[in-house]
Amino acid sequence: MKIIVDAFGGDNAPLEIIKGCADAVAELDLDIVLTGNESIIRRVAKENAISLNRINIVDAPDVIDMEDSAGDIMKSKSNSSMAVGLKLLAEGKGDAFLSAGNSGALVVGATLIVKRIKGIKRVAFAPVMPKNKGFFMLIDSGANVECKPEMLRQFGIMASIYVEKVMNIKNPRVALANVGVEDHKGGELQHEAFALLKKSPVNFIGNVEARDIPDDAADVIVSDGFTGNCILKMYEGVALVMMGKLKEIFTKNLKNKIAASLILSDVKQLKQELDYNEYGGAPLMGTAKPVFKAHGSSKAKTIKSALRLTKAYVEGNVVHEIEESIQALKGEENA
Repeated sequence: MKIIVDAFGGDNAPLEIIKGCADAVAELDLDIVLTGNESIIRRVAKENAISLNRINIVDAPDVIDMEDSAGDIMKSKSNSSMAVGLKLLAEGKGDAFLSAGNSGALVVGATLIVKRIKGIKRVAFAPVMPKNKGFFMLIDSGANVECKPEMLRQFGIMASIYVEKVMNIKNPRVALANVGVEDHKGGELQHEAFALLKKSPVNFIGNVEARDIPDDAADVIVSDGFTGNCILKMYEGVALVMMGKLKEIFTKNLKNKIAASLILSDVKQLKQELDYNEYGGAPLMGTAKPVFKAHGSSKAKTIKSALRLTKAYVEGNVVHEIEESIQALKGEENA
């Protein structure tokens, strides 16, 4: 399998991106295509003794910064590492694309260069996140601030397929993020989306409140991008604060340090379960070919985790499964 990676996307590029790719090649049996300034990539790899075995480089002189507008990927930054990588994917020169760069630019580029799956109205970010028992997928987490009911239904269908095919959860429970669990809760968007999801080919279990999401409320949480992004950022922030508070308690005095040493392995396990680096990022669901977004602050470990999920995304044939499901649904509606 060959995965194309944006070497200059994210806060820690290109060093951490290159390191993560090298680790993934060694552990996941992958071939990598890095896009970006070739001379810089080779210099950084040499200075840090990073092997470029099974890693090819395609030169791309420009970089899309976080300050650039999303549309620049099609205009002034059409030769950027992100744009070139998406073009390679569209041309069939790789099986998937991964970037930790500008989210807005990735949505625009993926939509206009790679295109959407036939019948899909909008692409959506869908991060995999930890919960009390295992994990869940949140869709949309920020690609679409304003949504229509049909979009939310498609989000639920796409995420259900991903969670079953990639995360190996049979008949995943799909819920709609809302201000209450009763069927009549929410505004017009939630009311109409609820009715559509209820008639969709997914295991829809109804509405769920935000406070119940961490406690195994469902395997897929569907929301508009504004609500989903608020859930995502709050979730990550609370986890970071909680681990920080635990560290303060365990290092407060000698007695607490002794107590901490006795449960150190359990604390490390908890930190791992709450660490978003374990999950790597989010697939951009709905693209005609697999596109994956890693966290902007990604280190090598995060990139390797994201590549693991990207590989599973390809192996699960998710794009084809989504296309078949959407077309079948359209056929039923037209019958």
